[in-house]
Amino acid sequence: MKIKTGKGSIRLIVLLAIWSVSAIASLPGLAISPILGDLNRIFPDATDLKIQMLTSLPSLLIIPFVLLSGKLSVGKNKLRILTVGLVIFFLSGVACLFAGSIVSLIVISCILGVGAGMVIPFSTGLIVDYFTGNRRVRQLGLSSAINNLTLVLATVVTGYLAEVEWHLPFLVYTLPGISLALSFFLDREHAAPEPQESDQLRHSHIDRRKLVQLMGLYFFITYSVLVVTFYAAFLVDDYKMDSSFSGIVISLFFLAIMLPGLFINKVIDLLRCNVNFIALVSILLGLLCMGLFRSHVLLVAGSLLAGLGYGIMQPLIYDKTAIIAPPRSATLALSFVMSVNYLAVMVCPFIVDLLRRMFGTHSDRFPFLFNAVLVAGMVVLTRFRRNSFTLGLDASYYSKS
Repeated sequence: MKIKTGKGSIRLIVLLAIWSVSAIASLPGLAISPILGDLNRIFPDATDLKIQMLTSLPSLLIIPFVLLSGKLSVGKNKLRILTVGLVIFFLSGVACLFAGSIVSLIVISCILGVGAGMVIPFSTGLIVDYFTGNRRVRQLGLSSAINNLTLVLATVVTGYLAEVEWHLPFLVYTLPGISLALSFFLDREHAAPEPQESDQLRHSHIDRRKLVQLMGLYFFITYSVLVVTFYAAFLVDDYKMDSSFSGIVISLFFLAIMLPGLFINKVIDLLRCNVNFIALVSILLGLLCMGLFRSHVLLVAGSLLAGLGYGIMQPLIYDKTAIIAPPRSATLALSFVMSVNYLAVMVCPFIVDLLRRMFGTHSDRFPFLFNAVLVAGMVVLTRFRRNSFTLGLDASYYSKS
């Protein structure tokens, strides 16, 4: 079976190899989540500092290695870089299954962060290499959908495995072994060159001004919606609801992020230059629903609306990043944009804590309502800049869809 790419076609097995890399991009940190509450029992000698290092150091290491991988991809053998990253990711995942102390788990998790950082830029970079035009937009949407669906399924699986034995959640870190096996087919079938009419060929280097704007937008929307994952549990507790309901809210949030990716071309055709405006309105309404109303239905509606808005904007930001760079530098440009996602994950709790102290409040509604105010400001700005490259879509962009 052949898959059309906009510049030829590739075999289905090659597409599966590309999708497999997208599927593992969100795995780092996932296995730790279900055992965080039990770490003091599992490791009686574990100090608070060691536990903080286990949760933060791997994420901290991902960012520089995402950028390093992107830099090495320019003029180098991309597949070799990807393979090295997959090997490190896979072997460190296997090693986690045999970790016997908190220190060894910290060290192995840090190595895993290095491998994951090297792989992450290729979750979108491979799509940009193999696809172009509206087919690239569709594949970036599917990549986002696959990434978030894997996250939801893996979260459920790790939670179940943690109840059996604390080592077992680390089995999810062996999934890169599948990508490693499939990378053989990427080596057998390389990406075709960009067609002459490609937007990428208009650039001899990365458009830094637009890159910074896209990084800023991606950081902003990621920070804005992260309060759903970080603070939904506290909000549910404040509303005197069953604690398990927070898991449902968060799972639905990630499922909502997944959905637009399946139909991203149709979304672009429907909304045109208003696509980011409508997506931001969806995020705004979602945050307001969660922050204002003590209702199971509206909490679910809020998480869905926030997820849908984010799910629309994410693949578009990736595609725009590809457009502003020549083919050889596309993965590098994407590495910069993807790094701010992990930066937002790291700094979100610190920003919220700082803002709470500034406003003298400990309200569990505050993160949702304050971020809603920020998003409202961005909605107004986007309303007047909806024909711009970063905040909207001009006719030359969406005509290809």
